[in-house]
Amino acid sequence: MLPINKDCSKRFPSFAAIVSMSLVAVFVGCEAPNGAVGNGGAASTSGQRQFVTVGTAPAGGAFAPVGNAIANVVDANKGDLNWVVSPQGTKGTQENIRKLEAGDIEFAMANAAISYFATKGEGAWKKPHEVRAVATLAPNVGVFVTTKSSGIQTVGDLKGKRVVLGPAGAGFDYFLKPLLSVHGVSYDDLTVLNGNYFSAGDMIADGKADAAFMGGAIPIPAVTQLCASQDVVFVKIADDAADKLKDYPFYFPVPVKADAYSDLDEDLTGINVGNMHLITHANVEEDVVYHLTKLMYENRAEIAEKHPAGKAINPKNAVRDTGTPFHAGAIKFYKEAGIWSSGDVK
Repeated sequence: MLPINKDCSKRFPSFAAIVSMSLVAVFVGCEAPNGAVGNGGAASTSGQRQFVTVGTAPAGGAFAPVGNAIANVVDANKGDLNWVVSPQGTKGTQENIRKLEAGDIEFAMANAAISYFATKGEGAWKKPHEVRAVATLAPNVGVFVTTKSSGIQTVGDLKGKRVVLGPAGAGFDYFLKPLLSVHGVSYDDLTVLNGNYFSAGDMIADGKADAAFMGGAIPIPAVTQLCASQDVVFVKIADDAADKLKDYPFYFPVPVKADAYSDLDEDLTGINVGNMHLITHANVEEDVVYHLTKLMYENRAEIAEKHPAGKAINPKNAVRDTGTPFHAGAIKFYKEAGIWSSGDVK
């Protein structure tokens, strides 16, 4: 048995001291849950570890894999920045904009058409949202797909049909309503069904839907999958549709090569329904946006290896005007890189 030292105060700290030291250890080891990077957060060069989140979208389109690629490549090449960059699955553009507004995420994938209306506070947006562009990415090429058995050939033929028009609450109506209207079709003319691109393909295959809208960078994964199991027909969009929609900055015709899909027999003209773009919020600090933009742009070849849409991160396209103002941090990098001109959006 060890002898008892009567002068215990010399051998052991007091209870109060133990509590005090424990509290110091707890607070030293803690990090802000959002990494203090978000709206009003700490600068990116601080010593504190920072969590940078990129909101993406549901599976089936290009937003999720491209957003994942951007987040993972930036994280892998962040160098001395004490960052953890990670993607976060979401319901898509509308939820991403709300999360940015709330400061829950720092960056997000979005459809430029929806961002355009959000910045103006139009449509279902009750007020203007301070969305800011970081980089314009690949065209979001919209196509309507059906099967040979449906007899549908043109957008006008969709009248009276069951058509899947994206996930509920995703905001596809912002760009689909004008597009349908120039073909003489309204939502009231359709039985509107909801679902993501993969579930839309399943609904067509199961006979629960006659057609579906799908969009994204070519090739759209869900369209590729549908072509593997069904005789897919690509519904013809009117040649003058983009011209009729010229008042909007995000519509323009996009050629789709026949070799993009196994069931596409000849080249097709799709329509851009709002570029996918990477966005942030005006309150995210300039330094944070600058560094992420720089890392993404300088490692764009690695992003392109993970998804073909990464090729759109190029000198000509990254600063393309889609109607959403660019963040000052992104502008700072693009000016340094020599690709920002006076004609670009400020």
